[in-house]
Amino acid sequence: MADRARIGPLDHLGLATRMGAGASAGVLLGERRFAAMLDLRGDPASTEFQKAAESALGAALPLKANTVSSAGEIKILWLGPDEWLVLSPPGSEAALEKKLAEAVIPHAGYVTDVGESRTTIVVSGLRARDVLAKGCPLDLHPDAFGPEACAQSLIGPVGVTIHRAATGPADPPRFELIVLRSFADYLWRFLEDAGLEYGVAVVEA
Repeated sequence: MADRARIGPLDHLGLATRMGAGASAGVLLGERRFAAMLDLRGDPASTEFQKAAESALGAALPLKANTVSSAGEIKILWLGPDEWLVLSPPGSEAALEKKLAEAVIPHAGYVTDVGESRTTIVVSGLRARDVLAKGCPLDLHPDAFGPEACAQSLIGPVGVTIHRAATGPADPPRFELIVLRSFADYLWRFLEDAGLEYGVAVVEA
């Protein structure tokens, strides 16, 4: 019931009515609405903090820059030396925030629910990297930015957190762009325009 009452940042575009098979499109765009997102801060040098976070999340915090760890449907993205973004399915934020906060606060960590201020635009397909290269200064070649890599960067003038999700060896790349909801409309239109020459299809993310 709660989700039906919420308005997503791209709802006005009517994406659900535009979904198609996209078999011939080089670029597939979709929105993952209302994913749970928790910002976690703490001292990576503290063994107690690390163990507390791992006990709550089921996976060790990634300590290497621009890497991701996971446990089931939970993803943990490295954002900085003392900051991580925890992603989990819609509706899980309250319970996960409580569990994580109870674990890390005694060890000088803290947790903030940031999901309501952001959304995730998923870019996949054979020409996904070509589209992103039109606005992103990062080298997104698989040799430099492989599966389960993440980074904070720009797409055009818009700040994003980019997560390259793991896919099968024969599958095209899949990039998940986490963006502030106030910039989501601009970013979506930028990506659609950038992908016109390759063909764009709207798909379920």
